[in-house]
Amino acid sequence: MTRSFGQAMAAFEPALPLAVAFSGGADSTALLLACARKWPQQVIAVHVHHGLQAAGDDFERHCQAVCTDLRVPLMVQKVDARHAPGQSPEAAARHARYNAIAALALAQPGPAAIQTIAIAQHADDQVETLLLALSRGAGLPGLSAMAAQWQRGGLTYCRPLLQVSSSGVRDWLKAQGATFIEDPSNVDERFTRNRIRARLLPALQACFPQFRDTFARSSRHAAQAQAVLQEVAVDDLARIGVPPEIKALQSLSQPRQANLLRHWLLSVHQATPTSAQLEELLDQLAACRTRGHQLHMKVGQGFCVRRGKVLDWYNP
Repeated sequence: MTRSFGQAMAAFEPALPLAVAFSGGADSTALLLACARKWPQQVIAVHVHHGLQAAGDDFERHCQAVCTDLRVPLMVQKVDARHAPGQSPEAAARHARYNAIAALALAQPGPAAIQTIAIAQHADDQVETLLLALSRGAGLPGLSAMAAQWQRGGLTYCRPLLQVSSSGVRDWLKAQGATFIEDPSNVDERFTRNRIRARLLPALQACFPQFRDTFARSSRHAAQAQAVLQEVAVDDLARIGVPPEIKALQSLSQPRQANLLRHWLLSVHQATPTSAQLEELLDQLAACRTRGHQLHMKVGQGFCVRRGKVLDWYNP
């Protein structure tokens, strides 16, 4: 259920010391201000300079001024967030940002070593993420949207504001009299997420006022179902073997084969098949009934191939 900003922060009890991802925008300013008040001397701010906007240097100077006022240390990392051909600009910037934040946090030595990274994404961001996933025909991992907490590389990442609306964050911040940056890229409707924010969210608010709560509930259901599928895939792969034995694979239902193959390819080879590739692979496996039947097809960035009794994958 949607919470107020104060309720969300009262419930947030991270392992300390804590790093707050700080862009200078309204959401991260509110999160940094609240964390600095709640845990004085236990919080640092990390700012990523993406190098994508002429105003980036101004953003950095603003963040430094805010942190000086709050007596919070600021760490800044400059990155090259330009996207590669075929990669979305948003995905490239997000990947660069997370890598930089983790590097800054892990650079803290000894007793100052960061335990938790807090990120200021809120309930509206969660809805946008779900709608983007739906627009792409995503499966359960995509429909699960953003996790409130996860671990990676020895750090715990938290999104304590996922149940707070954007307006709830800004109302709290306004009451504090704090200043923040309005990033012009956030209203550029060339980006799909911004079109969703500007056009779809107001329409959803008019038609379904509780949409933040109901959409979040659907994402939680998807996440729970995905967790079950993950457990099944782990058990099936342990029983069938790595690489998977083709005859044992064929004994499973086709949905269960697909679930195991996704898990095997991602967990062992960091490969993600497209829906079309996975369907073709399942068809090829079904036809693989004789010793001489060959199988060789592109999956992800590599190839699945039959090697005797097993299905293998390689990247040439």
